[in-house]
Amino acid sequence: MTRRLEEGATRTRPKLPGRQDWSSWPNYDAAAEGFRGYWYPVTWSSHVTGKPKAFTICGEKLTLIRDNGTAYALHDRCPHRGVPLSLGSQQFPGTVSCPYHGWTFDLTNGKLCAVITDGPDSPIRGKVGVPTYAVAERLGMVWVYVPLAGEAAPPIDEQLPEELVGNAFVMGGRIDPRAGNWRFACENGFDEGHAKYLHRTSLWRLFKPMPVWNITRVVPEGRWIYRVQDEVHWEADFPGVGHWTGKRWWKLRPPKGTFNVGNTGTPKKVDPVIEKQGFPGFASLSMPGVLRIVYPKFIHYEFYVPVDADNHRYVGVMVNFLKGVATARFYAKYLGAIRWLFHGQFSGQDAWMVDVTDAPPEKLYRPDVSLTSWRNLAESTTKQKLAALKGEPS
Repeated sequence: MTRRLEEGATRTRPKLPGRQDWSSWPNYDAAAEGFRGYWYPVTWSSHVTGKPKAFTICGEKLTLIRDNGTAYALHDRCPHRGVPLSLGSQQFPGTVSCPYHGWTFDLTNGKLCAVITDGPDSPIRGKVGVPTYAVAERLGMVWVYVPLAGEAAPPIDEQLPEELVGNAFVMGGRIDPRAGNWRFACENGFDEGHAKYLHRTSLWRLFKPMPVWNITRVVPEGRWIYRVQDEVHWEADFPGVGHWTGKRWWKLRPPKGTFNVGNTGTPKKVDPVIEKQGFPGFASLSMPGVLRIVYPKFIHYEFYVPVDADNHRYVGVMVNFLKGVATARFYAKYLGAIRWLFHGQFSGQDAWMVDVTDAPPEKLYRPDVSLTSWRNLAESTTKQKLAALKGEPS
């Protein structure tokens, strides 16, 4: 027998336990396509050439092109018939031309400076244009500023991690398009609990001990929030279930006590540049979604770049503060193994979880203080930014 709904009745989704929505953080809830008013890394500088390429950031369709060594970003839509300018080409220096009718735009200001199919005296010339975006190049990447309300772009160095401004370093990284909302990726990166369990099978952690559980608090300092470990537990007896341990005979012996540089034990020596920063905790996060994981010899950064509500770009960067011949050794190690182990297989486990996450509804637990602290930071920072644009006291 089949059960049929009575006429007029509707099917309702059963209420799941926990928080049903993100209404406690309305600005964060509305940021499915990212927060505007920030610089975002788009692609490697070497990938931006004289041939225009299409990208989407915060739901904005952009085309990037390089002219005479300088990278430019324009809205990727010709105002004539809506054809993407990224399908066009550069017919004159300092311009890009639409492939359909040859509408040609100045790269510096987006104004229509010529219409090839309407002659030199085309009456529409100079009367229309396309929006342009501020562009900067840092860390070997092209960055684009996505304005919140038409404001001028602030200096990009104000948004970069402080230790990357003024210190010599060498870096390696990868940029991957990934499925899943950028907020899930960002929350995963700062999440207190997942690394101990999800990544226990990663080859990157094959010989490294991992705690079973921690007692953690989140500490704000400047524009960052830090995860600080007060207790670290390497094994535990779970009532009515059994014993669980992060120890294995082939792994290094776990250290005693707590630690907040690196996540597998107290380091014997810390890089001088890293030590000088005095980081309160090894994991920190800042707007608009910049993760910093501090190890004794290097720092790992992740930038979660919103594309649209269902996709993001993962930008993972490993930085060593080295000079001279030591940089060659870093590149050999990174390209030979670390790029695949760390930014590949290890990070791929995160990508898997981000892709299948479906929240809210969500039932949070004690370690999720990392998530709620990040949402509170995003909410308060956005309120201050909106108030400043309106000229209101924050």
